[in-house]
Amino acid sequence: MKVLALGGPGAMGAVAVRTAARLPGIEEIVVADRDLDAARRLTAELRAGSCAVRAQRVDVTDSAVLHDALRDADVVLNTVGPYYRFGLPVLRAAIATGTHYLDLCDDWEPTLRMLELDSAAREAGVCAVIGMGASPGVSNLLAMAAAGALDTVEDVYTAWPVDVPRGSTEELSPEDGAHPPAALMHWMEQISGTITVVRHGRTTREPPLRPISLELPGDRRGTGYTVGHPEPVTLHRTLRPTGEAATLMIVTPGTAAFLDVLRRDIDRGELTNETASAQLLKPGLLRGIRSLIAAGRFHSPGTLPPFFAAARGRRDDRPHTTLAYLADDSGTGTPLFIDDMSRATGIPLALALSQLVDGSARRPGVHPPESVMDPDRFFRDLRPHLGLSGDGPAVIVEHLTGC
Repeated sequence: MKVLALGGPGAMGAVAVRTAARLPGIEEIVVADRDLDAARRLTAELRAGSCAVRAQRVDVTDSAVLHDALRDADVVLNTVGPYYRFGLPVLRAAIATGTHYLDLCDDWEPTLRMLELDSAAREAGVCAVIGMGASPGVSNLLAMAAAGALDTVEDVYTAWPVDVPRGSTEELSPEDGAHPPAALMHWMEQISGTITVVRHGRTTREPPLRPISLELPGDRRGTGYTVGHPEPVTLHRTLRPTGEAATLMIVTPGTAAFLDVLRRDIDRGELTNETASAQLLKPGLLRGIRSLIAAGRFHSPGTLPPFFAAARGRRDDRPHTTLAYLADDSGTGTPLFIDDMSRATGIPLALALSQLVDGSARRPGVHPPESVMDPDRFFRDLRPHLGLSGDGPAVIVEHLTGC
């Protein structure tokens, strides 16, 4: 199978490409980017691998060039963000050229619009899996594990860490030495305006950064803050919770307060996503003071795990809460998270590619991860990348009855 890796030289794309190059069934990887020199540097690194690699200059805003590149590929890995700008046009082009599609889309707005292309993808025989990174992606599969232990699902939450130290900051460095990175612009987009969550079993729009306090199995409790993300949109369709669904940031009060300052200034038109991203990288004095004053209004994450999914509902006709998370090999139930954003996101994308390459997940249509991925296989494949031994799943599901 021939793979077109759009945005391959980027931090997350490069991890996905390096991982995909070792997968069986991959004949060729074309590392495509508007920066041809960067694409060539990555292909030079990979030329000793088992599959053929080459570099190609592709600017996704050039429709003719994009379509030509897609026609020569069996599947495209789209890691070009932010997805609220580039997700939908690349998927449309993939459907038009009959190219299977995988991406890391972490914006809820294009997720809704891409799901609307399901019929077109089915007619074209294209399998598109959207949002297959850490969150969304791994988080969706954890949510399915948590909800699968319940008879009925009322509430479902996914959560990811904001203040966890990262092993690599390349993805948060300014692009081309000047422009803010896509990851930060996405973040500013999703903490401003209104976001989609599920309330009372229905999707609704509300401001972000709403506190949600949780009491979870293992005597874990604390507060997370809502952020715009695809998980509520897709889990609403797959799990059909009768109560609430939201994605939460596990964040310290100080960081939550600073994000709230940025949110208010974006909503007032005093900042754009780009200038707010710059403020996040290098906070200004006045906004820093405002966030210090406001920090007392925000609550601690307490003992919540850094990365998890939780579900509340009923089991055996009793209230029940479940918690699903990645765990290490110690047997102590210690939650695990890949503390490098690039690896945490790029590796799951490549592992999903392996299920598409061998045909096990190649079902025409536009799918969220939980609709098409085999979770048991995915978590087994993930184990060695987490440094775990053995061949079992890397997921622990804990239970709390009566809460």
